[in-house]
Amino acid sequence: MTFRMGIIGCGAIGNVHAETARRAGLTVAGNWDLLPDRVAGMASKYEGCVGHASVSDLLASDVDAVAVAVSNRCHVECAVAALEAGKHVLLEKPMAMNVAQCDEIIAAAERSGKILQLGFVCRGAPASLAVKDFIDAGRFGEIYHAKCSFYRRRGIPGLGGWFTTKAESGGGPLIDLGVHVLDLVMYLTGSHDPVRASGQVVSKFGSPIKDYVFTDMWSGPPKLEGIFDVEDGVTAFIRFGNGMTLELNATWAANLPEGVHANGVTLLGEKAGCFFEVFGDDVTIATEEEGRIVDLNPHFVGGDNKKDDAWDRQYAQFIDAVENGVTPHADGAAGRRVQSIIEAIYESSEAQREVELH
Repeated sequence: MTFRMGIIGCGAIGNVHAETARRAGLTVAGNWDLLPDRVAGMASKYEGCVGHASVSDLLASDVDAVAVAVSNRCHVECAVAALEAGKHVLLEKPMAMNVAQCDEIIAAAERSGKILQLGFVCRGAPASLAVKDFIDAGRFGEIYHAKCSFYRRRGIPGLGGWFTTKAESGGGPLIDLGVHVLDLVMYLTGSHDPVRASGQVVSKFGSPIKDYVFTDMWSGPPKLEGIFDVEDGVTAFIRFGNGMTLELNATWAANLPEGVHANGVTLLGEKAGCFFEVFGDDVTIATEEEGRIVDLNPHFVGGDNKKDDAWDRQYAQFIDAVENGVTPHADGAAGRRVQSIIEAIYESSEAQREVELH
C-alpha cells in the first residue's frame, strides 16, 4: 500500500514534510495554507498534488493521511478535524497549546480509530538510536540525572510573527525547542512519570523588535510592527516519580560565543554516562570495563545529513503504523506528557515555586 498524503501548512516545516513523504514513496496528493502562493508553490513541485482553498476541502478529498504543520494555536482544530474526517495524522510538535487540548486530540483519535503520531523527530536521529540501544541493553544502569540544552546566540524565529505571539504559539523556546529534548530524554530513559517542575522564563532580547540584532532568523524576516510577548529563554528542573531529575536550558537568544554550550543531551547513570549532540556525528559513552575506565564510541549508521535520517525514520514509523496497525512510535500520550511539563514550568515561573504536574 502506498497511501496519499496531504499537507496542512505549507511553510518551512510543511515543505520538509512534503519532501520527506516523497522520499518515503508516498504520493503528496493535496495541500492547504493560509497563503495561496505557498499552496501553489508546493503543489507545483509534486505531480498530482492539488492545492485546496480550505482545510475542509483538503479533508474531503481522497488523501489517506495528513501532516499538520500550522501554527500551534491551530493544531487542535486541524488534528481533530482530520481525525473526524477519517484521516491518519502526523502532528507537528508541540501537540497543542495546553493539556486540555491534548486530551481533546487524543479522544478524537480514539473515537476515529485512526493513527495519531507526534512529530518528535529527534527520536530518530542516529546518535539518539545509538544511545537508546546502549541503555536498553542495561549498560547505563539506573539513570538518575539528565540535562538537555538548546542554545542560540541570536536566533529568535520569525520575530513579530506567530512564533513570538503567545496567542498563536503558546510561548517561546520552551514550547518551541524544549519539547524536542524533553520528549527525547523521556524516550531514551523510559522515565514517563514527571511529577513536579520548577522553572523560570525570561524575555531579554526581542523587544523592542526594531532594536534586535540577529545572526539568524528562521521563518524571517522580522515584522517590525508585529508582537513579541513570549519568553526568549528558560531554565527548569523536573522531578520524576522514579527519582530521576532533569535540568533544561533553552534559549532563542543569548550573549554567548557559538559552541560554548553544545546543544544536546547529557545522561548520568550508575554504570555509564554520556553527552551527545542530537544531530551530531558521534557519541562518546563514559563507562568502565573489566576494572578500567574507558570511553566507548558506538558505531551508528547515518548519511551526511543526520536530520534527513531522522525525518526519514519518522516517516517510516508513521507508514508502518498506518499500514500495519502498530502503535505509533510517538503517540498522543507522549505528546501530552511533554505538554504537562511545559504547562507546569510556565506555572512555576509565574508563581515562583515548584508545582505539581496535572
